[in-house]
Amino acid sequence: METKDLQNSEPVQNEQQNASPVLNNAEAIDDLKDMETAEPKAKSKKSKKKDSETDKNHEINLEEEIVLDEAENFDNEVEEVSKLYLNDDQSKIDVDFNLLERDVLVEELRRFIETQPINQIRREVEAIKASFYKKQKAINEINRKQFIKDGGNIEDYIPVEDPLETELKELFKKYRKYKAEYNRSLENVKETNLERKYAVIEKLKDLITNNESIGDTFQVFRELQLQWKEIGPVPQSHLKDLWNTYHHHVEKFYDFININKELRDLDLKKNLEIKTDLCEKAEKLIEHNSVVIAFKTLQKLHNQWREIGPISNEQRDAVWERFKEATRLINKKHQDYFKNLKDDQKNNLEQKSALCEKAEEISNTKLDSHKDWTDKTQEILDLQKAWRAIGFAPKKDNNRIYARFRNACDKFFTEKREFYSQNKELQDTNLERKIELCVQAELIQESTDWKQTTKDLIDLQKKWKEIGPVPRKQSDKVWKRFRAACDHFFNRKSSYYSNIEEVYDNNLKLKLEIIEKVKNFEFSDNPRKNFESLKKLQDDWSEIGFVPFKMKDKVQNEFRELINQQFDKLKIDDSEKKLLKFQSHLENLQHKPKSSNKIRHEREKFFTRIKKLESNITLWENNLGFFNSDSAQAKEMINDYMNKIEEAKKEIKVMEDKIRLIDKSDNE
Repeated sequence: METKDLQNSEPVQNEQQNASPVLNNAEAIDDLKDMETAEPKAKSKKSKKKDSETDKNHEINLEEEIVLDEAENFDNEVEEVSKLYLNDDQSKIDVDFNLLERDVLVEELRRFIETQPINQIRREVEAIKASFYKKQKAINEINRKQFIKDGGNIEDYIPVEDPLETELKELFKKYRKYKAEYNRSLENVKETNLERKYAVIEKLKDLITNNESIGDTFQVFRELQLQWKEIGPVPQSHLKDLWNTYHHHVEKFYDFININKELRDLDLKKNLEIKTDLCEKAEKLIEHNSVVIAFKTLQKLHNQWREIGPISNEQRDAVWERFKEATRLINKKHQDYFKNLKDDQKNNLEQKSALCEKAEEISNTKLDSHKDWTDKTQEILDLQKAWRAIGFAPKKDNNRIYARFRNACDKFFTEKREFYSQNKELQDTNLERKIELCVQAELIQESTDWKQTTKDLIDLQKKWKEIGPVPRKQSDKVWKRFRAACDHFFNRKSSYYSNIEEVYDNNLKLKLEIIEKVKNFEFSDNPRKNFESLKKLQDDWSEIGFVPFKMKDKVQNEFRELINQQFDKLKIDDSEKKLLKFQSHLENLQHKPKSSNKIRHEREKFFTRIKKLESNITLWENNLGFFNSDSAQAKEMINDYMNKIEEAKKEIKVMEDKIRLIDKSDNE
């Protein structure tokens, strides 16, 4: 693989290196502390006397009812906000995009962009992108290996442009365009929200001079609080002043209406419960598995803290210190995390620098042979593999170190191309050698000697790998020719062995039928006919192929014993019986381990026996000339020698017939 594909495998750094805190917690803590200490000073303003005591009591009762209702609503409101926070923070993608094909992933991305709010689909978009390119990378790797397997040079491989990838990139352009438009509109909305919130503050100011009853005034105050919460985010630069101004006028309103202590204590109690809950959530974040998620969640808790009103002076400092301590610990873990990340990146830079040095050393080495180029090419590929396994370097060094490594690899592959372009004669010789291997493979591709031919083809493939490159125009053609011959044989072999068990079972059935025929054989009055019938059964047995291995010895021994028993019952000469029994014995040997060695040993033994018998016959025939036929004793000895010679000739004939049976079995 050339280095042009390495950049795509470099880890994506934007998520971690560009991650910046949503808010500076040190400043946020100071701001929140200022808000906490801005507890309204108690002012002893005297209310104007009403014309009647009944109106005064009515207003106080109405005030108590509204405040209690609002406190309950506020409690529900906090609960809803908490639910929204949890749903937002703990939301997961319902679909496992890794299970979808690439075309389905493209359609899913299109559906999300066209039907879902653009600010709510970032996780899905990123998951689709990661799944798509994981599958795309696998396809490119398969195509690259196929290209190399087909005889192509690895440095010449260029991935074919994929229409699905092009379509995916166009959808990403549309997504980024929509996201940019959304962000621009969001800034405009923030400015509008800022104006609306200042308008709410102006209305709060007006409440102080309002002459209506306390109940009506408090109702308007709650409505203004609700409006304030419903208005969306504002520019960060105005946030501190806005909240300080808002809290200031809220405190002034509380002073103005002079809420009685019971209602105020109830409000302070509700605020204490909410802030205690936020403290518990912040403390749980300390043990969160993801430091980045814990830090971002903490920013949301700080925003919620601002929304909550004051608590009693006795508990204010203790609650605030508890929340601040949890914030401090989370901030420390966040800082340590990025410090360790920098250390890891520094270590990665050192490892990549070492790989660059090795690549530069190889690229500067002078190579003069195909073997040297092959070995060094593998070393470069190993370095590239090790490079991809290392994480990213610091952002400021990442592009520089990658460019250094790529330049070294590019230099090596450029010089390799120049070397082979200047060695055309060597490539022509390699082409002739590979064509010769094609011819040899084609000559044996129809063979049914599966074992030997498999070994021969594997040897040819090893020789093919040892031969260097051929002219590029002929590389693909000669490789396909060689591969076609190899594939043709191995496909035939696979087809044969895929049905072999069925064939073995059928052979077993046929042999069991022959065993039954031998076992139930009925002799006729014609000995010769009986002999031919038994010999026919023996020949039929020999023509049947292999049976399942576990049944082989059992059926062979049973047949041999039965056929020998039947031959013993025949009224034929001993030589024919011996020959038929040997045929059964030979078939039994063929099914045993190392059968070829045992059968060859039998054949050599017969030849040795024949030579000895022929020598004896010559000796006996010479001895007959020394006897006087007139003597009775001599006649007896002559007859004895004549019988020996006759028996020896019969034995020789049986031996020769056995040798012919052995030769016939070898040819089959």
